[in-house]
Amino acid sequence: MSSYKIVRDPNPSDDDIRTVKRHLIAFNNQHAEPEHYQGLVLFAREPSDTIVGGLLGYTHWRWLFVENLWVAESLRGSGVGRDLMQTAEDEAQRRGCRHAYLDTFDFQALGFYQKIGYELFGQLEDYPPGHTKYFLQKRQLIDSEAPSLQPDYRPSH
Repeated sequence: MSSYKIVRDPNPSDDDIRTVKRHLIAFNNQHAEPEHYQGLVLFAREPSDTIVGGLLGYTHWRWLFVENLWVAESLRGSGVGRDLMQTAEDEAQRRGCRHAYLDTFDFQALGFYQKIGYELFGQLEDYPPGHTKYFLQKRQLIDSEAPSLQPDYRPSH
């Protein structure tokens, strides 16, 4: 049996983080198709170049994950969020993705995501305390009869 110690590292090096990710990816690749991870960043900008909205996410294993979607309060309800989501879904389809998922809180945009076709598949009560976190998915970004695009990119981790 090997000897080890658990160490809390408040400032881990990039190399140490890459080590953990590299080994996990190698393990995953033994059991699933390559994940083809690729980041996705979109901005809505005013003519002055000011960012008034943005979407941060990534694609992997033929899924789009939307990590963050933000629209300036003055533009909410104007279609900016819908345009960002549609652009992300279009790019995900171009990359060969078939599905999308995301999460949101009860004080954020649950109704918005449901209006654009996302369905609730889980929730976490009292997270943060007094609130609910919702998990949503869109199971079909493209027609299942359409040919799948073969992604031409490499994992970036």
